[in-house]
Amino acid sequence: MDKKEEFYDKLKIKLEETTTFPTKYMFKFIVPSKEDKTEAIKNMFNHLGAVITTKSSKNGKYTSLTILVMMQNVNEIIQKYEEVDSVEGVISL
Repeated sequence: MDKKEEFYDKLKIKLEETTTFPTKYMFKFIVPSKEDKTEAIKNMFNHLGAVITTKSSKNGKYTSLTILVMMQNVNEIIQKYEEVDSVEGVISL
């Protein structure tokens, strides 16, 4: 099992134990400050009615995204992490 699979498995167990669905879930990501990367992630959540805030790092090299969105179940959360993982250079927090 690779590290990403292990991360998703642990996250799924933790969420199932501690969260009642549906719930508002907060995703946090860091990406290199390139407009296309930030926009790609925003577009993955826009159709869900998400509240998205961005903040540039002090030197402007990176952008953090905080996304608050209603999720129906743990599988939706895992799917979003996997989808965002396709963006090169993204770090999930």
